[in-house]
Amino acid sequence: MTVSIPGPPLPSPYPLIDHLPAVFAEDRFAQRFTAAFDDVLATLISPIDCVGAYLDPLLAPPDFVRWLADWFGVLLDESWPESAQRAVVAEAVDLFRMRGTMAGLRRHLAVVVDGEVTISESGGTSVSTRPRPDPPADVEHWVRVTVRPRVPGALSEAAVEAVIRAAKPVHITHSLEVVP
Repeated sequence: MTVSIPGPPLPSPYPLIDHLPAVFAEDRFAQRFTAAFDDVLATLISPIDCVGAYLDPLLAPPDFVRWLADWFGVLLDESWPESAQRAVVAEAVDLFRMRGTMAGLRRHLAVVVDGEVTISESGGTSVSTRPRPDPPADVEHWVRVTVRPRVPGALSEAAVEAVIRAAKPVHITHSLEVVP
């Protein structure tokens, strides 16, 4: 059984013949023998040399961006354009740092939505003199999000709902309106 690698062979960035004593440099057998190893090792060395590009969500291959998203705990929606998926992964640390705040919600929506986003909120806070595990039920907090996408129909309403639910404070109710 023969295994063939599609495409032209990768050149080795570190040919083994260069690391042998000079007496082998002119030997045809040594050149052919080490070249066989160079062909195999080049497929392993090249990704290692480019690891920085693989870890940059703006440069990585699309399937690797999804792996990075899992690594950061980011849920990507397949309906988002690739540029939005890359941007969310690239800004994951900042988005998680601001999660649960209105600034975080604004930033997350700005990264995901290609268009105009308007957010209105009830504002204010509620204070309790005694600790309680549940948010106060006697005060109503809300957020209204209006989205005007640049390209009508290019935006998944369910994906924007998921972003809002993930980025807003848990005890706040929300509504979403997508204006064509």
